[in-house]
Order: sequence, then structure tokens, then C-alpha cells
Amino acid sequence: MATQRDYYEVLSIERTSSGDEIKRAYRRLAMKWHPDRNPGNAEAETEFKACAEAYEVLNDSERRSRYDKHGHAGLRQTPGHDFRSMNVEDIFSMFSDIFGGGARTGFTGGFSGGARRGVAHGYDLETEVEMTLEEVLTGTEREVEFKRLDVCQTCTGTGAKPGSKPVSCPTCAGHGQVQQAGFGGMFRMVTTCPGCRGRRTVITDKCADCRGQGRVPLQRKLSVKLPMGISDGQIVRITGEGEPPPPEMSATGEGPRGDLHVVVRVRDHERFERDGDTLVAVQQIAFAQAALGATIRINTLDGDHDLVVEPGTQHGDVYTVDGEGLPNLRTRKRGDLNVLMQLVVPKKLNDAQRRLLSEYATIERVEVNKQSPSLWKKVKDSLGG
Repeated sequence: MATQRDYYEVLSIERTSSGDEIKRAYRRLAMKWHPDRNPGNAEAETEFKACAEAYEVLNDSERRSRYDKHGHAGLRQTPGHDFRSMNVEDIFSMFSDIFGGGARTGFTGGFSGGARRGVAHGYDLETEVEMTLEEVLTGTEREVEFKRLDVCQTCTGTGAKPGSKPVSCPTCAGHGQVQQAGFGGMFRMVTTCPGCRGRRTVITDKCADCRGQGRVPLQRKLSVKLPMGISDGQIVRITGEGEPPPPEMSATGEGPRGDLHVVVRVRDHERFERDGDTLVAVQQIAFAQAALGATIRINTLDGDHDLVVEPGTQHGDVYTVDGEGLPNLRTRKRGDLNVLMQLVVPKKLNDAQRRLLSEYATIERVEVNKQSPSLWKKVKDSLGG
């Protein structure tokens, strides 16, 4: 008996992943392993069904909890769908919240939720860009490259060699669906035709460029505006830069294209931590500055700033600099900079410093360690004597 794979491993996510992270991982892998992109690849279809099975369990809080506690054995009492016996269209029809729904087969081919009945939508695509915190402050543009399937220009999406045409599918007689008997012949189930996969036609003389798929991979490059104030994990949506509808829904690609989802990743900063629109920084100060007060120069994202340290400042005190944080994505109003004071104690003291601090300790009436003469000083005193 084959060992069942861990669902978190299937989706390449952590066990602490949120619902949105699970959905995003599934959408990305479903795009990767979709049989339309991997024609004739049995491994891709297996992976595609495994991803769907993992998503169905992990997206359900009750079933996910049971799986986390007891593994696959905990799900046997409440079995879900048998994905291994389902076709691709059936799987897409079950996840309309991700892929969109409403088409006659239950498969629109797209991830653009809310598709209307009978309207073919294309696939959404996803890519990532990286930004610095300085770029979040001002906004920037980034050039992104991605690969998408597009309508083959040689056959105009039909998949047939120029000069030839697809012929009616002999399996379903051009209906796109077949009937199967079930429950001892008492019922009949209508499913997508396995011969033409719902296209109603099959290609006998395939186009050499797309090998009968009607779609060819295309490298695409475009410039994307990333607004100021955007956060790590947020998405910039580029309408119409996804893929055309799949061949079974529209051979010529007629219908709305999918969208491109650009996921923003903000690089960690060596000095600042981010908390929404607020920035947090640690500033080191000396004992004398903390005790007597001082005006110190601090770094901000867009330049230096004078900060007045009040006398008697304690280690861990926080000073707020108004308007030196990050802009709000919607209002563009800047947040604040919180500066955490860190008292720095010198590790080594010269004689003058030690003498002054010893006198201060005497005034404060606090006990301190007396420094014994160094070995070298003892040698010099001995020679001098």
C-alpha cells in the first residue's frame, strides 16, 4: 500500500500557514501542474489531483484540525472526495472560490472568481517582486518577467495544421459529454468526454508549432508600478495580463483574459523594523547622555534628524518622531518613527574614566569593585623601588 504524502508537503507550506497562504499555494501549484500545460504528462495530472485533495482538507478548519492531530487516519471516518477518480474539470468545479465558476462544465479555466454562466475566463497568473523599505517610502516601478500560454498564431488557437480542421469527436459524437451508468444502472451520470475533454472536436492533423494544443508558451515582460506604503505579501493586480480562456472553452481565445497578480516581498532592513505604517529603530546612547540629556543625530529613512534626549532617560525608553514612518497605502499620510533607547556600558575604561566613576559611586554611596593593580604596574613599582 502506497504511503500517503503529507498535505503540507504537497502544497509546500508550513503547518502554521494561514488560509490565504494555503489558497495562494494551491493556486500556484494548480497552475504549474494543470494538464493543459503538461499534455500527456501522467505525473502532472497526479500532482494536480494531489494538490486539490490537500487543499480541500487544509482549507476546512475542522478537517485540518483532525488531520493535524491524527494524520490521514483521522480523516478516514469522514472521507472526502475521491480525487483520484475525478477528472480535471470536476476538480475545478469544486473550487469555484479560487477558479471562478458558472460555466456549463463547471470549469471556466480561470481564477477570476465570480465568472458569469457561459462566459469563458482565462487563467490568472502570479509572480513576485522584491522591494526595499526605501522604495516603500517613495513607491517605485519594477520590470517583471513571466511566462504565459497564449493563442498559437499559426493555427489561431484551433490546434489543427493550417489548411486542416478539427473533426467531430468519435467518443461523444461532438457533444463534449458522455453518459455513464452508476449505482447498478439505476442512474446515469453526465461527465466531460475523456476523448476531447469537452472540446467536441479532436485534431487528427496537429499544428507543428503548438502540437495540437492551440496554445504556446510566451515570455512576457512589462513594467509594474508599486505604490508607496505597500506591505509585504500584498498583491498588485494587472488586469488582462493573464492567459486567454482554455481551448475547450474558446479555441480562438475569445473572452476575458485572466489577470497577473504581482506579490510584493519587502526586504528586511538592517536598521528599521516595520509595524504597519510605524517604523521602529534602536538608538544607542552613553550613560552621560542619558543622565545629563543631549541632542543626538539619528538616521531616518529619508535623512538625518536631531533628537533631544531628556535628562534622566532610562534604558528602554521610547521617543516618537512624528511623520518619519511610512506612508499609508490609502491616505498617504506618514506614520511615526519610534526610537528605542539602548544604554551602552563601556567594556573598557581608561584611568581618568575609572577615577571619575569611582568618585561618582562614592557620592552615590554604592558599592563598586576595586580594581587591583595590573601585573605590569606591580613590576614597574618594584623596579622603581
